[in-house]
Amino acid sequence: MSTTPLRFLRYPGGKQRILDFLLKYLPDRDHIKGRFVEPFVGGGAIFFALNPKKALLADVNPELIDLYRGIRRHAEVVWEKYRGFPSSKKGYYKIRGLEHDDLSLAEKAARTLFLNRTCFKGMWRHNSSGQFNVGYGGQDRRWSVDSDGLITVGSMLRRTVLRCGDFEDVIDECTPGDYLFLDPPYRPGEKDMPHDHYAWSFFRYVDHERLAKCLRAATKRKVKWAITTTSHADVLKLFRGNYTIALPRGTGGQPGLLAKNTGEVLIRNHEGLP
Repeated sequence: MSTTPLRFLRYPGGKQRILDFLLKYLPDRDHIKGRFVEPFVGGGAIFFALNPKKALLADVNPELIDLYRGIRRHAEVVWEKYRGFPSSKKGYYKIRGLEHDDLSLAEKAARTLFLNRTCFKGMWRHNSSGQFNVGYGGQDRRWSVDSDGLITVGSMLRRTVLRCGDFEDVIDECTPGDYLFLDPPYRPGEKDMPHDHYAWSFFRYVDHERLAKCLRAATKRKVKWAITTTSHADVLKLFRGNYTIALPRGTGGQPGLLAKNTGEVLIRNHEGLP
């Protein structure tokens, strides 16, 4: 069995299943003169599909960035630890109960991947103490990941810089030739994402405002970008003057299920391909 690296992570709101649509509006790797930059990398569907020559991938979720770092450096070790984890509900909660900070980098990566593949609907939720607290979902999707897939992922990640931190710092360092793709946390059609049920952290309207301000500054620096976001009127006003395309389908209100007319849009600061 061979795994494509595109599907090694389950991620709420990820763009894996609408890649064909999105890629029509994004430059291919040969047309990106600088770096491909994702400040909200999440499951990395766009990155793995484009396979850019150089990239900066960032996220505010430290467990996610440790996962990528671990696979980049120790893909085979991560696989051995991952496949050695138990295949039961009791075993799931035992692994979930491990303290992330007490583990080696490879162990952190294996644990995070295991929880992602076996938790309920691939959700990524933490409690007030910062501990992953999604319930058990079963083993059905665990073995769609294999050693060849992780080795391929690790190889692709060697061309990247990985960073854990706020989107603003990442956007502000982009220069002409870089291409920014952004998929921030949002609820389709809504103004706020006021709790962390489907993501690692909150994302409120003030964050949309801050993000739009950063992207306006990037445009002035002649940086090209595209963003997927909610179609709520107040959010769309923040991006007035750019090019907006409605997504034909998306994740909708139920995690893991595709729906039509979900209230999601793709916004670009350029017409056609840059």
